Amino acid sequence: QVQLVESGGGLVQAGGSLRLSCVASGRTFSMYNMGWFRQAPGKERDFVAGILWDGGTTSYANSMKGRFTISRDNAKNTVYLQMNGLKPEDTAVYFCASTRRPFGAIMTNSDQYDYWGQGTQVTVSS
Repeated sequence: QVQLVESGGGLVQAGGSLRLSCVASGRTFSMYNMGWFRQAPGKERDFVAGILWDGGTTSYANSMKGRFTISRDNAKNTVYLQMNGLKPEDTAVYFCASTRRPFGAIMTNSDQYDYWGQGTQVTVSS
């Protein structure tokens, strides 16, 4: 079965950086788009960034543009989220996700994703 395992979260001061990783297994990773979402306590799960199956196209939520970078290494079955200039409002659990269908367009709605990791906590102190 498909498994997604995130890592790289932690506690960082405002202005700092973190790189999240998500390792996928259970199917041919290079055929599927990947996304990062985040969920703060009491809030909905929000789209952060997405990347096309071949890494050729990326998409970001407006508040992340210029600060976050999504990338992937298909040889390592891994998608990354480089986060720079972190702010306290970035504090959340970060999830990677993937769809059941291969290829296609990048989705930005959590309802359009079928597989989820367990999440990794990112805490940004002021």
